[in-house]
Amino acid sequence: MKAILSVSDKKNIEIFAKELISLGYEILSTGGTLTYLKQHNIEVVDISQYTNTQELFSGRVKTLHPKIHGGILFRRDNKDDIDSAKKNSIDSIDLVCVNLYPFKETTKSTDNFDEIIENIDIGGPSLIRAAAKNYKSVIVVVDSSDYDMVISNIKNNKNSINFRKELMIKAFSHTAEYDSFIANYMNDRFNNGFGNSKFIVGKKYINTKYGENPHQNGALYEFDDTWSKHFNILKGESSFNNFLDINAATKIVSSFPNNAICIVKHGNPCGFAIKDNITESYKAALRCDSLSAYGGVIAINGTLDANLAKLINETFFEAIVANSITNDAIEVFSNKKRIKLFTLNNNKLDRIDFRHINGGFLLQEQDVISDSEVINAKQMGAIKASDKQMQDLLIAYKLAALSKSNCVTYVKDCALVGIGMGLTSRVDASKIASLKAEEMGLSLSESSLASEAFFPFRDSIDLANQFGVKAIIQPGGSIRDDEVIQAANQHNIAIYFSGKRHFLH
Repeated sequence: MKAILSVSDKKNIEIFAKELISLGYEILSTGGTLTYLKQHNIEVVDISQYTNTQELFSGRVKTLHPKIHGGILFRRDNKDDIDSAKKNSIDSIDLVCVNLYPFKETTKSTDNFDEIIENIDIGGPSLIRAAAKNYKSVIVVVDSSDYDMVISNIKNNKNSINFRKELMIKAFSHTAEYDSFIANYMNDRFNNGFGNSKFIVGKKYINTKYGENPHQNGALYEFDDTWSKHFNILKGESSFNNFLDINAATKIVSSFPNNAICIVKHGNPCGFAIKDNITESYKAALRCDSLSAYGGVIAINGTLDANLAKLINETFFEAIVANSITNDAIEVFSNKKRIKLFTLNNNKLDRIDFRHINGGFLLQEQDVISDSEVINAKQMGAIKASDKQMQDLLIAYKLAALSKSNCVTYVKDCALVGIGMGLTSRVDASKIASLKAEEMGLSLSESSLASEAFFPFRDSIDLANQFGVKAIIQPGGSIRDDEVIQAANQHNIAIYFSGKRHFLH
């Protein structure tokens, strides 16, 4: 029996090789893996000697040879293949262990295109695909974490067709992901990220109990180990909808300094505040809409401790996600079977955003909301906002940008006091926010208002005046901007234009 070992990631490869030798395998290798195995006193045959062909072009051609690919690919149950192998002195190769040149890592460490090109693996994917294609007879290994399982199955006569089939699927997924990253990189580099093809590749992090509804299957797939590295499940099992709400809530709180708390229901904020301490932030966030908050998801940019946990425990929430959660806080929720506790430490936004539609998907650059959009916003009216109002405008602006359009947000004393989102009319959004604030016993008087898109008419400004709003920020850009500014001046409302729209459909 023969095995080819050719790996860039050499973790535990010497242990794997020794185990294979003990099971009767002859090891073939090349390049750095050959040198590495010899350094560990492992008996190994140079593929160049085996094929009687020297490596060519500084190692660009090493394993592309009939004795290698023929030994992998010939069908052990096909008489013509067997006869052809004998005629051409081709011995069977029964195991292929390969992982690929670190192309992705190279693109992160250098912009030298010649170096990047040299880290595109050719022989490796060919070996993997050949072994995977002939999985009925060949074991293909692409992941060092599978070494122990492979050895165990060989030792215990569990080298079954189903076992090799699972390795085959993993192998084709591995080469597909590798090629997809190369193609995406080339399009990013030369076609501004919007080439004729785009490949979206994710690794399954977890199966969800079901999708949005019980009759739908669901799972979460991750990019670059984002969830497996940064997300910790402390209590309960996150559902498909939980992940949607966690994503919405954490995008909001991570846009602000520590002590920010956001409560989300069905993907939209129904409470937000950032106060001097996390407990006061929670109290203020809950006041915005305690009815909608019931059964929602809380995101905390900070630590959930026992004192805050006791307050939260007075209301039912589906899930809580925080930067960290103390053991005492977890204990507070020990008798609450339905609540789920998670930590997530990742505030990095994906560079691209895509939306599935029937028959395809829409791709765009990620929308990023910058503080400078508010700090450098242009004062359009006669009234200048105070520092305190500008602080509230910044919060209102970010919340509006991260909520479903059409949206208006009202913020007072660094807390959300009214929000209308996902409506077809901006005036209706304002009215809904007012009605909800009244229902919660909150006043919009002295608040600051943000809209994620321009006000097309002065009616929204007139309405804001009725509510007692004192400062407004919006992108501007309406053909009736002059009327809108005139209305703000008439009502002594400070009005600022950011110049940037943030639709979220």
